[in-house]
Amino acid sequence: MQSHFYAYMARMKLIKRWGLRRNTIQENDQEHSHLVSMIAHALAVIHNKRFGGNVDPGRVTMLAVYHEAPEVITGDLATPIKYFNPEIKNAYKELEHLAAEKLFSYLPEDIREEYRWLLFPDETSYEWKLVKAADRISAYLKCLEELSFGNNEFINAQENIRISIREMNVPEAEEFMRDFAPSFKLALDGLN
Repeated sequence: MQSHFYAYMARMKLIKRWGLRRNTIQENDQEHSHLVSMIAHALAVIHNKRFGGNVDPGRVTMLAVYHEAPEVITGDLATPIKYFNPEIKNAYKELEHLAAEKLFSYLPEDIREEYRWLLFPDETSYEWKLVKAADRISAYLKCLEELSFGNNEFINAQENIRISIREMNVPEAEEFMRDFAPSFKLALDGLN
């Protein structure tokens, strides 16, 4: 039986992000998910090595790979709209859940349950908290890159996202921001 699951997932490259802002460099969900996955992995490693934690970095990474999966059906809704008020936020969460159910139904029955945790993550877990922090960090890094190209469209977003990262109270995120984020302001020659 033919499954459409990965054909849908491959369409992540068509979902454009930052739709309400002028972009110097366009970003899509596939690129974003790749960066979030790398950052989430780093946060899990930092958690285990520097804070005595015990999370599975591979599991955290895989949660990050799929964290935007419903958007292959819903598209990307800009953050200011998504969080405009509690009613819109809740309605969008329900829409994302319905999209995840649709994606889940595209998987062959014999392997479907292996994907449940990826499409319906435990949002109370520390693993998911690390993914959400990585997601915010990725947005912050996008702002830094755009600002380094002189695109002032991202000034307020950068400030607001930085505040939101602090408010998450994820010490691993603060470590990542200290150790890695400043390099995103540099040109290639500055990285040598």
